Amino acid sequence: MVKNDPYAALRFKEFNIFLFMRFLLVFGWSMQFIVIEWQVYSITKDPLSLGIIGLAEIIPALGMALFAGHIVDQREKRNLLAICIAAFSLISFGLFWLTSKEISESWSTNAILYSIYALVFFGGFLRSFFGPTIFSLVALIVPKKIYPNAATWNSSTWQMARVLGVAFAGFSISWLGVHWSLCIVFGLVILSLLVVFKIEKKPILNPNIGEPVMQSLKAGVKFVFKTKAILGALTLDMVSVLFGGAVALLAIFAQDILKVGPTGFGILVAAPSVGAFITMLVTAYIPISKNAGIKLLAAIFGFGICIIVFGLSSTFWISVVALFFSGVTDGVSMVIRQTILQLKTPDNMRGRVSSVNSMFVGSSNELGAFESGVTAKLMGTVTAVVFGGTMTLLTVITTGIVSPSFRKLDLTKDIEEHERE
Repeated sequence: MVKNDPYAALRFKEFNIFLFMRFLLVFGWSMQFIVIEWQVYSITKDPLSLGIIGLAEIIPALGMALFAGHIVDQREKRNLLAICIAAFSLISFGLFWLTSKEISESWSTNAILYSIYALVFFGGFLRSFFGPTIFSLVALIVPKKIYPNAATWNSSTWQMARVLGVAFAGFSISWLGVHWSLCIVFGLVILSLLVVFKIEKKPILNPNIGEPVMQSLKAGVKFVFKTKAILGALTLDMVSVLFGGAVALLAIFAQDILKVGPTGFGILVAAPSVGAFITMLVTAYIPISKNAGIKLLAAIFGFGICIIVFGLSSTFWISVVALFFSGVTDGVSMVIRQTILQLKTPDNMRGRVSSVNSMFVGSSNELGAFESGVTAKLMGTVTAVVFGGTMTLLTVITTGIVSPSFRKLDLTKDIEEHERE
């Protein structure tokens, strides 16, 4: 049976092309994020500046999210993704140019810093389109009966690219410097743009083409809030990411607390993704759809514990282990959440539901970075991380008590229904 085949999704050629394209894109995006964080903190030595990076991205990402979902549901997905990648390549080139020797010698530090923030801002605007477009495109490449398997490999590829991207960024900063590291990012984005055209154009499955914008947005939000499984998963993940945003402060830990330099910084940032990637590979062989609700609660609770341990640690290897297991638990959370979204969302609503998801979860990464930067400024770095982990634990406990239906969530029947279609 298909559900026992861990490689079901990989037997579709276009899905493999999609995974390669996404690997290149996420690798480059992850590299760029780390390099820019390193550069900004090196310029300012102010933890709040790291929070501003998150804020600069979240403002347009949140502001455009629902409108982006409406547009995605109304447009052909392959070409829309190509436009997004092309625009992202311009941002990558701009960051490469800003870190050149000529600019650093002729521009003031503040001019360079504000220009970086501006490009990050435009990246946030662009990001509001990426998530819904990719989420919708996956559903058009593979049959419904293997959505859970495709979600696992899609998430695994994302994590693997992130693992390698952030790890390579740390080494690249040390070996090549910030400027040429960003040149590599630009090259990867251009390559992903070429690869995306290997995917055929897809039909538009939305029967309401031309639907008024506000009516469309209202329908999308109403669907999410009506579907308790989706709403519960998104809320839980949003809070854990929002308050568990220790990754945004890793440049401070690497430079000032653990004193491990750019190489150690790369290892710290890569550790969570390594844990998540291993977990996702395991879930391709051992599905976690049964008792999904209680497993999601347990995973996020474990994530909060790991964040607290990391915050309290002053030993490099303990910090790495804590971050690794935070990735393990986050990997379980991500696979369950993506499976819920794929199984519970109709084709004509995928763009809008994914946009709401990006508002809840995707943008909370940047909001979490801002929250971490502000609390680190007010409380101190270690206290801020421990506070975030504690808030995550309290949220899981509260959700488990007030929502018994979510504790009982099981996706086995949904998977069996899709297999019969």
